[in-house]
Amino acid sequence: MATKIKDRPKARSGHDSDLYSWVQEQVALLKAGRLDEIDADNIAEELRDVGNSEYAQLESALRVLIMHMLKWDQQPEFRTRSWVFTIAEQRDRYAVVLRKNPGLKQHLETMRSDVYRSARRWAANETNLHESEFPRECPYDWDDLLSRPFETDSVPAPK
Repeated sequence: MATKIKDRPKARSGHDSDLYSWVQEQVALLKAGRLDEIDADNIAEELRDVGNSEYAQLESALRVLIMHMLKWDQQPEFRTRSWVFTIAEQRDRYAVVLRKNPGLKQHLETMRSDVYRSARRWAANETNLHESEFPRECPYDWDDLLSRPFETDSVPAPK
């Protein structure tokens, strides 16, 4: 039989030593209305981390999307079906994160600008081209990023 939180001794799991148990205890305390016993500072830190994680997920999907679009545009002779599928997958990931976190919409312009630098560098590395061969600023508007068609039939046949 599981021990209820009220029956446990005063010593609780530490935030740093057992995050899972700490979370379970904090949830039980919150649900029980025992707000004077919660670890408010660490709860606030964890909530901030959750928000940052959602931001990072959206940023990551956008970075990978832009990188593949740059490769697609810069080296049409090397296009592959997997690039088409990666673009579609990153668009889906982007849409899911944004649907679940509409508050991130206010950061999209800054995010696009911020991730472009690393997407450009990454595309240059993957294509063995110099960064200067890619535009300095993101060449894609939101319509391009989210709905420009990429079809597998535009991929050269394997040799």
